[in-house]
Amino acid sequence: MALLPFCKTPAGSVRMSRIQLVLYCFLLSLIIYLLYGRKAGVGVKSPHPIFHALGMDRGKVMTDMNVIKAAEPQTPLETPWGDPIVWGDNRKSAKRRAKFAHQGIRTGLLALVVGTYARFVLRFLSSAETHFLPGQMVTYYILTDNPNSLDPPIRLGPNRELKVVPIAELPGWDRLSRRRMALLVEAIRNPIGREVDYIFCADIDQEFVAPVGEEILGDLVATLHPELYGMPRNAFPYETEEVSSACVDDDEGDYYYTSELYGGLVSEIHKLARACSLLILQDHANGVTAKGLEESYLNRYLIDHRPTCVLSPEYSWWDSGLAPEVPVQRIVSLGRQRET
Repeated sequence: MALLPFCKTPAGSVRMSRIQLVLYCFLLSLIIYLLYGRKAGVGVKSPHPIFHALGMDRGKVMTDMNVIKAAEPQTPLETPWGDPIVWGDNRKSAKRRAKFAHQGIRTGLLALVVGTYARFVLRFLSSAETHFLPGQMVTYYILTDNPNSLDPPIRLGPNRELKVVPIAELPGWDRLSRRRMALLVEAIRNPIGREVDYIFCADIDQEFVAPVGEEILGDLVATLHPELYGMPRNAFPYETEEVSSACVDDDEGDYYYTSELYGGLVSEIHKLARACSLLILQDHANGVTAKGLEESYLNRYLIDHRPTCVLSPEYSWWDSGLAPEVPVQRIVSLGRQRET
């Protein structure tokens, strides 16, 4: 009988053991989350230099963006001001193609090729021959500091033409970004303005991988930035320094556009390029450089002059954890490879 008290477990001890068990389980769950769940959330990295310049490469911001991405609308068809958002395979795009198909439109595709970017020329032109405005009259304008990089010339199809426009060497990305809009103004003045109806400006380190047809034609055409599509306004890396001519106020802006593809009527793109060039030169004279370089000024202009046609991220897709799932990847960036 003397052993009985020793064998009994007091009720208070039982309660304490259960509380300890619950605490252990909670701590174990927390450790698993910190080791695996949080790691997965911060593992998405953006290749776009604007994010790093603004400090948006930190884990919390990337995690928040992924949550937003999961809830984004997939294929909105219209901007808040009533102009189309273009997805290549829907019925509205089919109607746009039919509208322009037999009008004898002449379109230019312009790219700037300097330094080591010459290695992208062949793939760019070959893929454009297959997919860019098939059946239409197209002139390729290659602005380059090394015309020999296009030898031997690529074989083109009927109604397609290649024109090489020599430019002075532009060493350094910052200097190039300051001059690109001015070079576009000069090229439109001579020879582009006399030769085509529409002009599209594209980065050379891209590849056309699916049809890009007449649905892209419009007076002023911009392309949604693939990593910022579906994001709230406060995630857009607009220029915020008031001393910059590219500054965007908190109550301005509907979308953030990429500088990798934009275009429209030659007259409209001349206005755009001239305005952006003047703003860039003004800032440079004052010792100011916008964080997003040329793209900042492009977005400033497109806030003041809303595009009449907005291309979906199908037309500028990046291999990035923040790029959206799209029905069809049509133009893919070769210079935005995901980090491994």
